[in-house]
Amino acid sequence: MLILGLNSTSYDAGAALHDDYRLIAAIAEERLTRRKGAGGQVPTKAVDEVLAVAGADRRDIGAVVLDRRSGHEATVDPAGFLAGYRLPPRIPIRCFDHHLAHALPALFHTDWDDALLYTSDGGGDRVPYSARGFRKDRIEDLFTAGDGSRPARPESLGLAYGYATEALGYRINRHEGKLTGLAAYGAPEIADDLAAHFQVTDDGRVLSDFPSDPAMRRFVLDWAAGKPPEVVAASVQKVLEDKTLAAVARLLDRAGSRNLGLSGGVFGNVRLNQLLADRLGVAETFIYPAMSDQGLAAGGILQFLLQRDGLGIWLDRRYRLEHLYLGRDWGSETDRVLAATPGLRPLDLAGLSPAEAAAARIAGEVVAIFTRGMEYGPRALGARSILAAPTDARINQTLNARLSRSDFMPFAPVVRDVDADAVFDLGPAKAYAARFMTITCRVRDAWRARIPAVVHVDGTARPQVIRRAPNPLYYDILSAYAAGTGIPVLINTSFNAHEEPIINTPAECARALLDNRVDAVVTQRGLYASAT
Repeated sequence: MLILGLNSTSYDAGAALHDDYRLIAAIAEERLTRRKGAGGQVPTKAVDEVLAVAGADRRDIGAVVLDRRSGHEATVDPAGFLAGYRLPPRIPIRCFDHHLAHALPALFHTDWDDALLYTSDGGGDRVPYSARGFRKDRIEDLFTAGDGSRPARPESLGLAYGYATEALGYRINRHEGKLTGLAAYGAPEIADDLAAHFQVTDDGRVLSDFPSDPAMRRFVLDWAAGKPPEVVAASVQKVLEDKTLAAVARLLDRAGSRNLGLSGGVFGNVRLNQLLADRLGVAETFIYPAMSDQGLAAGGILQFLLQRDGLGIWLDRRYRLEHLYLGRDWGSETDRVLAATPGLRPLDLAGLSPAEAAAARIAGEVVAIFTRGMEYGPRALGARSILAAPTDARINQTLNARLSRSDFMPFAPVVRDVDADAVFDLGPAKAYAARFMTITCRVRDAWRARIPAVVHVDGTARPQVIRRAPNPLYYDILSAYAAGTGIPVLINTSFNAHEEPIINTPAECARALLDNRVDAVVTQRGLYASAT
């Protein structure tokens, strides 16, 4: 049965499609509207796109799962909703719990026998975080199982982080990652003043003394006023780290597990994710790669399946993720568009494969890769990526200028699985998460000076570790580059300009090449550059 999941929260709306337990397509509405963070209404473009990816139409859908903002709970006429969106009559419509929809993918895509599932964000469904213990035959809410109360939104560390983002002149719910990078440049001199408003209880709750969201916002804006940006960033990062570490440590003990599943917007914070893995004796950490509200559409479907079939069947159908290439695969259409675009030309490969030809150019140029279906979630993972050499830190300024970016973090590295351990200190606790670029780790001393463009000032990096099977072109470019240079790492950054969603279509790819965002684009079949 095809099950359609919809998320229409105020930002990061999107759709996902399951063929029973298999996730077969997913996309954020922003990638289609070209409006960053698009949300606030039913994502109709994303619905059409996931159906196109699956080769299906709306008549094939057997159930629909909605977020609470979609209005289902207040809808007295489900038939009207179905008819209004041209969906089959009388199919089941269900509404998902925001934090459960965040949590379930962090368990479903593992093979764990026990786990703590912890979610944290700005306050989805007016709840800032959740904790669930999993053991074989049950998933228990660790908070409502106690005194029955649920956390309140003013207790949100994620919201405090967002207000600090706003205080520094950035956009809340979009630019928090800038603070994560900036934090390494400052000292947390004012952390104690903010930390005093949050307490962690013995049972792992995070409480605050703010009476309301506006009260928290007023405090944070005053707290940050006139302070150096790097001090504000370092301070709010330390508060987030210290309070979350304390809470999760206690909750791991309550859950009786050393496996940690994380999701929700807070866990886009890759530095926090590293500390949770490194300091709490965790056996394995998995951060759902679509950890923001983009991932709710797929998580909501998993909640529907759990309620429909029960935990036993649901657990038996779990699988580990191999990739997130869940958008449209344009195939040879990409080459047709690039070859036909005035001002672009296919390059002579001189007997080389596209991967070998791309690797040869990367030493002195910036090359984008456009292949497979676009990635689900916020990270570019080799389907819509920009690749460059990591051996000169000055490339950061070059790329930022060409892409109109102004970030404080170095670009992220990509490395093959066979080389990862030699370059990065990952270990088993972080290895699965690193396949999706959701965690930082220490760069080994012998490599820091050799790949400075991907090493942060604190000696860490946010690597993507890749296997060949999910994306042979991506892997083979790395292999050819390593063979030619002795460097097994490349820069991987998203194929988009600042404040734009990641590129989706061949036409958008051609425009980026014409606009000199990159020097060349490699596809499965060829390599393309400007004709001038």
